[in-house]
Amino acid sequence: MTSPDLTHTLDGPDLAAASSTDGPDLVVLHSLRAPDGTTKYVDHMVDGASDHVSIKFFSWRTALTGSYDVFHVHWPELLIRDRKPARRLLKRRMLDALILRARLTGTPIVWTAHNVDPHEQGSPAESRSLRRLRHAITLAIRLNPTTELPAGMDAVTIPHGHYKDQFAKYPHRDAVPGRVLYFGIIRPYKGVDVLMDAFREIGDPTLQLRIVGDPHAGQAEIVEAAMAGDERITALLRFVSDEELVDEITSSSLVVLPYREKMHNSGVVLVALSLGRPVLVPASPTNRALRDEVGEEWIIQYEGGLTPEILTSALQDVASRSHTSEPALSDRDWKHVGELHHRAYVQARESRRTRVR
Repeated sequence: MTSPDLTHTLDGPDLAAASSTDGPDLVVLHSLRAPDGTTKYVDHMVDGASDHVSIKFFSWRTALTGSYDVFHVHWPELLIRDRKPARRLLKRRMLDALILRARLTGTPIVWTAHNVDPHEQGSPAESRSLRRLRHAITLAIRLNPTTELPAGMDAVTIPHGHYKDQFAKYPHRDAVPGRVLYFGIIRPYKGVDVLMDAFREIGDPTLQLRIVGDPHAGQAEIVEAAMAGDERITALLRFVSDEELVDEITSSSLVVLPYREKMHNSGVVLVALSLGRPVLVPASPTNRALRDEVGEEWIIQYEGGLTPEILTSALQDVASRSHTSEPALSDRDWKHVGELHHRAYVQARESRRTRVR
């Protein structure tokens, strides 16, 4: 759990200071690939970047030999995962070299804690490499104040930005009453099978369930089997374009994310909220905080496992509301978030210099 005397949240007077455009120009290397035309987290890092931040995208050559002021790591396990054992070993050794370079050059490492731990557990060797990286982190960025970080790790809180601007250019459809949607990568921990089982136990023939997303190994067969037993269930099992995603979300009346794990940070929730659709999610501290921020009608929580009764109740709740307002997302503007990141980079660099001295 985070050490309260060492963690620092950007709010109040500090938030106002963080929004200032004053400060040094910095070159930041992200552990992300360059934008590819589809909306991903890297787009926010680019589009929302402060005028004082120049961005470089990850390659091992740049990380080990390039020039930059801050290394900003996202989903660190992706740096060292590979299908081939020899390449996994090589990447772990390159990560060790990157950590050594950061220590010798005084380069701060900033980590955005999208997840505190990887969703899919890696090998013991991977876990050891990730522990070494965590020990080298200068500053962690929490996406919400409920994130529990390793004891003694310096941290700031910067919220995940919304997607309203990215999706504004695409046509929005009217919600179809009784249409339930799951979207996102289909992985075992996300509980799509639980959603389909609960839905199939509801006898209402007017309901629809739509599954949209790129399935991991074995998941497509599970969805297809459910579709074969219930014609109300349809699916689009591939990566979809932004325009297709907007069409799917806005035509639904309720988005359901039945994750088996305790939900921590979810960009998928913010995509749905950015398009004005309520979300049914498992109860968690993160989801409670988000509900308090955006409005209780937009985040519907449930305790325990998803059941037909919970799903039916949520649909009735959504149908009874007009949703004439929008979720309160003004504090998640990406330009504002970008200035907060600049402030965090400056703080990390000063902290690293102090440690070196």
